[in-house]
Amino acid sequence: MEPGRLLERLIALDSVNPDLVPGGAGESAVAGFCGEWLAARGFEVHRLEERPGRPSLVAVARGSGGGRSLMLNGHLDTVGTAGYDGDPLGPRTHDGKMFGRGAFDMKSGIAAMMIAATRARDAGPRGDVILACVADEEHASFGTEEVLRSFTADAAIVTEPSHLEVTLAHKGFAWFDVVIEGRAAHGSRPDLGIDAIAKAGHFLVALEDLGARLARSPAHPLLGAGTVHASVIRGGREPSTYPGECRVTVERRTVPGEDPRAELTALLDDLAATVPGFRYRLEPGLRREPFEADPEAEVVRAVTRHARAVLGHPPTVRAEPFWTDASLLDRAGIPCLLFGVDGGGAHADVEWVDLASLNHLTDVLTRVITDFCA
Repeated sequence: MEPGRLLERLIALDSVNPDLVPGGAGESAVAGFCGEWLAARGFEVHRLEERPGRPSLVAVARGSGGGRSLMLNGHLDTVGTAGYDGDPLGPRTHDGKMFGRGAFDMKSGIAAMMIAATRARDAGPRGDVILACVADEEHASFGTEEVLRSFTADAAIVTEPSHLEVTLAHKGFAWFDVVIEGRAAHGSRPDLGIDAIAKAGHFLVALEDLGARLARSPAHPLLGAGTVHASVIRGGREPSTYPGECRVTVERRTVPGEDPRAELTALLDDLAATVPGFRYRLEPGLRREPFEADPEAEVVRAVTRHARAVLGHPPTVRAEPFWTDASLLDRAGIPCLLFGVDGGGAHADVEWVDLASLNHLTDVLTRVITDFCA
């Protein structure tokens, strides 16, 4: 029942996301361990596995009745281990820190919510306590989407690492492929060819200008301004041919209230109207909405109140620039926020969690469950 001991066991289980690293182990082993651990402590365990070998786990401690339900959400998958400095699956403790892949992002959050739910369950809450240990957050988040098709709650806490700060917002993102259409021809026949790469240059200049305009626009109070950049560019076949196509992949990081597709379409339509021979296709990719919690929601007030009691000072309120599963919970009508451990090295060659923060997180979650579900 010590969170550090449980975290050691979780780190030792390889759960590299195979959608990020071909051949990665996936979540089966760690989901199996969590399921056995929770079942042995009286939880009702559900294994969800629409994609074979990529399970999510939902464990429920049923309340006595009449109380509010609370979901704790954390992801089981990690990024890859190649290039990690040391043994990524051999947890090592030094100077109050535990090192290993997933120590910070985010098996620490999984360990804290498992132990907090067990401790709080023993106090006999009236509402249900729901643990959602999900697959694939590091790629496309199909795990939380699968969970939300079968489970809901009155509120949720996502235990992503937040440095013990109350995180009430994060940016969204949208990916697009902009295909600039030229006309292939022999390099000696400029009268026949249209250089798609040269036309793409007009688009890249306009995209840079859009980024500058976003930076000057009124900023969200927690998130700042949205951003845009060109991520990948591909075009052309060989030196002696006018390129018939140039494909630019664009990422747009969004704040609440923005419509990136309409914005990009307007930019491209303007180029088509003003640049001779400019033609394009816009191919939308994955899009995830930004997240913004209600600071007066009861779950936010409960986390803030109990964090103050455990930490001895009011917690900092902040936002994150990256996307998390909190957006999916919010879109499903579940009030939520992010609150997790302190540490560092997410996706880096050395990853670690501050063990004191892991104990603090476990204490805060235990108090919140007991209070909210009463």
